[in-house]
Amino acid sequence: MSILSETSSDRGTVTQLRAYLAQAELPDDGRLPPERDLSEALGVSRTELRKALGTLEAEGQIWRHVGKGTFVGSRPIDTFADLTALARRTNPAEVMRARLIMEPEIARAAALTATPMQIAEMRACQARTREAATWRQYENWDHRLHRTIAEAAQNIPLLGLFDTLNALRRAVTWGRLRSNPVKPSPDHHSFAEHQAIVDAIENRDMNGAAAAMRTHLRTVERNLLDRQTLPGE
Repeated sequence: MSILSETSSDRGTVTQLRAYLAQAELPDDGRLPPERDLSEALGVSRTELRKALGTLEAEGQIWRHVGKGTFVGSRPIDTFADLTALARRTNPAEVMRARLIMEPEIARAAALTATPMQIAEMRACQARTREAATWRQYENWDHRLHRTIAEAAQNIPLLGLFDTLNALRRAVTWGRLRSNPVKPSPDHHSFAEHQAIVDAIENRDMNGAAAAMRTHLRTVERNLLDRQTLPGE
């Protein structure tokens, strides 16, 4: 087999893996299925799969923990490596307050530094959230949108903090009660709010981007905490 065909095959496997991760019904911690199951689902060899996983890990799309598995997102910074223990010490209200402190400023920075490619990726994520057939698919694309905004801030330490906070958010028990058990309704608040955020970023409106992100997260906070049923949270 030629080098060119090997490269083409590898790229095809990476494309398949990206598509799988975008639509997969992963558990709340973002853990991927075992390699054997994943290779069978994609119809590729274990060797091809490992190469593709290596590519996505290098991009920061997944991370691996020896003995625990492979997870969607970037590896949390070492200070918060034991997210399970940290999650037991916090609650959704605290996590939302942290997001309200951090993410509006990330959006502000993104409005200054986002590339055209990153803005196009934000638009694609917006479209996919509207097309999602399940809540899980929606949440996957919602996460990807928020992470693309964080990437667009062009600040590695800030991106690391975002990834750690997001990993903590996923580790906390949120008591996800949905009024619609299938998927978001066509008038779901996030659709218009996401558009306002991305519009401001594209227009290089730094204050507008921060304000739009803050408005969005306050709506998320209100809806999320209203659904909490667990004592102490």
